[in-house]
Amino acid sequence: MNQAYSIKDLENICGIKAHTIRIWEKRYSLLNPERTDTNIRLYSLQSLQKLLNVSFLVNCGYKISRISKLSQEEVDQYVNSIVSDQTTIDRSFNDLKMAMLNYSASNFHDTYDKMSQRFGFRKIFQDVFIPFLNEIGMLWQTNSINSTHEHFISNLIKQKLITYIEELQKKDVVRKDKTFVLFLPAGEIHDLSLLFLNSIVLEEGYKSIYLGGNISTEYLENLAGLQNHLVFASYFTVAPKLDGTLSYIDDFKEKICKGTDHQLWVMGRHLQHVSIPYSVEIKTIHSFEDFEKLIN
Repeated sequence: MNQAYSIKDLENICGIKAHTIRIWEKRYSLLNPERTDTNIRLYSLQSLQKLLNVSFLVNCGYKISRISKLSQEEVDQYVNSIVSDQTTIDRSFNDLKMAMLNYSASNFHDTYDKMSQRFGFRKIFQDVFIPFLNEIGMLWQTNSINSTHEHFISNLIKQKLITYIEELQKKDVVRKDKTFVLFLPAGEIHDLSLLFLNSIVLEEGYKSIYLGGNISTEYLENLAGLQNHLVFASYFTVAPKLDGTLSYIDDFKEKICKGTDHQLWVMGRHLQHVSIPYSVEIKTIHSFEDFEKLIN
């Protein structure tokens, strides 16, 4: 796949300043970009891969003067020889970027398999996948990648999450003091974070009723009348609209929680912009770690 990247793309993707890249080219002949008729540098995918490995080694304490004398094979050997929790995470970031840029599902699965030898799924999702998705969101905004890259890798991550949830669903429910109903409000379809909440609920031994996206409050009323001790958990990303969040909460309390012991637990970006008044029925949660603490 013939892809060309500007020096600004390399800066955004690899985290190495364009000025530094130019110095490394001039002083150490680290990269040999092609140039357009107007003398603009263009870099290949192979050059991007090399710079990712070089930046990894530099961050691990190796001097660029030493790295520049290594062959590509030796660079790869050095990268693979450095093993710790943090370097595994850093290397996985780079490998995931290359899997995304190459549209390579097999490379993604290989990277995941290597991580799973060292970490459990929850740590992989929280410490690798979430920061990675945040980073590629920024790369998309700077036009260093396009939307197909983002959709490709996001769906592979979602696929892993669903497979993990399927395994958890085979286990017996051991904690029966409450049941979790996971849903997204009408107009909301971004379900990756909700799926992760579902995995936490199941890991902790609770029963989960996963409804998914675009669920109106009216649909929840029938369910609310069927049993006690329900915790409705949701993640607000784009819906309800910011200026309608408080009225949505009030409507939910009136229709679902009134006269019951049901609760609504809310997470998502909206909480950065809307202050939801405290009440017994409503809990606002600002991180997955806080959700884990609350559920226990």
